[in-house]
Amino acid sequence: MKIIIIGSAYPLRGGGIASYNERLAREFMQQGHDVSIYTFSLQYPSFLFPGTTQYSTEPAPTDLDIHVRINSINPFNWWSVGNELKKLKADLIVVRYWLPFMGPCFGTILRCVKKNGHTRIVCIADNIIPHENRPGDKAFTKYFIKPVDSFITMSEKVLSDLKLFAPNKPAVFIPHPLYDNFGDKISKEAARKKLAIPNDALIVLFFGFIRKYKGLDILLDAMQLIAAKQQPSAQKIKLLIAGEFYGDRKPYDEQIEKLNIQDSLILHTDFIADSEVKYYLCSADVVVQPYRSATQSGVTPLAYHFEKPMIVTNVGGLPSLVPDGKVGLIAEPDAASIADKIIEYFDKGEDFFLPHLVEEKKKYTWAKMTDAIIKISLPAK
Repeated sequence: MKIIIIGSAYPLRGGGIASYNERLAREFMQQGHDVSIYTFSLQYPSFLFPGTTQYSTEPAPTDLDIHVRINSINPFNWWSVGNELKKLKADLIVVRYWLPFMGPCFGTILRCVKKNGHTRIVCIADNIIPHENRPGDKAFTKYFIKPVDSFITMSEKVLSDLKLFAPNKPAVFIPHPLYDNFGDKISKEAARKKLAIPNDALIVLFFGFIRKYKGLDILLDAMQLIAAKQQPSAQKIKLLIAGEFYGDRKPYDEQIEKLNIQDSLILHTDFIADSEVKYYLCSADVVVQPYRSATQSGVTPLAYHFEKPMIVTNVGGLPSLVPDGKVGLIAEPDAASIADKIIEYFDKGEDFFLPHLVEEKKKYTWAKMTDAIIKISLPAK
């Protein structure tokens, strides 16, 4: 098949959707398909982008056909790209949807494409209802959905949300595949040496962009509760925060100072390049996702790949991907519960969870995702 993926990719920096799209393209290519990616010349206006830069400092991938064409805020560009894709007559377009802001852009491009009477359109929906609501979200999402033929969601919560907007369109839940494109697992000792982390520390990892809904402030409160405990193991627990602030950093700094937990933290709050990801995951004893709300999280398949047990909060689609007491532990989204689960985790030990995790990770292959995309793209008989 001739397949085109629409969404973030190089030269936009990886770590999330861009890394996913590039890995998906490689899986399709491995299966013999002709694949190209159409990415953004402008993804977000600078005033809407909360990070430091939108662009990668990594070398360009040499094995992918990437077209830097889409301007998210220029309607003339949408028609131009749409007509270009219409003429290419791909058998399948796979489009990522994660933010209603992209609805007008993608919706217009896809309306142009549908005029060729040939191309099937499958959306991989990260979110339908966003974490942080803005005016126009519902209208933009409805506009986007109309030209899409079918949908893949990566959490049952998003599948449920989708039914509110597109009750009659084919849709299926397929879990997020493993992020296996950040290198192989290395020893904890080697990873800690790279990051200058003591080998005797018990490392809890918070990984990824720091946004309000991800609950880092709750985890900081939990660390204060842990630091106040008397048992020796609690004094060895350190929180490694690895990721860039997507929002105002000041409230977090003030909270850390107020709680007096500086000695319990290791801060690496710059953007983590793809080539550095393995050091942070492999240095950890456990990955904690203290989210207030969630659909799914790209951190979960990352932890699976590097075989790191998880503590996640009982929100959205997180618990369904982390069997409680096997792959990790489920906490309520409050500081006391998270603190208790962190202590419980270290009481049980990493070896308690690893056999279950290694078995569970076998479910999350890229071939399952590509097979589902192709199957759902086929017209109903």
